[in-house]
Amino acid sequence: MSIFQLSINTLSGQPTTLADISAKVILVVNVASKCGLTPQYTGLEQLHEKYAPRGLSVVGFPCNQFGAQEPGSPEEIAHFCSTKYGVTFPLMEKIDVNGAGRHAIYDELTAVADADGTSGDIRWNFEKFVVADGGGTIVRFSPMVAPDDAKLVATIEKFLDA
Repeated sequence: MSIFQLSINTLSGQPTTLADISAKVILVVNVASKCGLTPQYTGLEQLHEKYAPRGLSVVGFPCNQFGAQEPGSPEEIAHFCSTKYGVTFPLMEKIDVNGAGRHAIYDELTAVADADGTSGDIRWNFEKFVVADGGGTIVRFSPMVAPDDAKLVATIEKFLDA
């Protein structure tokens, strides 16, 4: 089964899949509202706004597994993201990205190594995955890679232009 077909709920609790997002390229990011990397929301929203007309969607997956930095309810997360960072990209339900309760989407994503050869468990909030070719291509980026990083942007553009 493709990663695009795996079931997930939206932040508001509605069942969906990544395929339902209808984007050519999806940037999957595990997010948190009380993290030192939380300001990356600004850059993620800028990517989403700039490239959505060409087929990109950023998709945020709130996760509370790293320092309990996403403690909020779905309503609190939605309010924080929209008012503090103007987030318009889709947010999914709060999930586990590591451990026995890891969501099936992250089972697929964590099998992929980044440019440094790191695969397996998610290291921290804001780890990024460019998912293209209907889920057939996944490129992983460290949480420390900023949304405006030249390599990340080039990867997105490459798949949008394919």
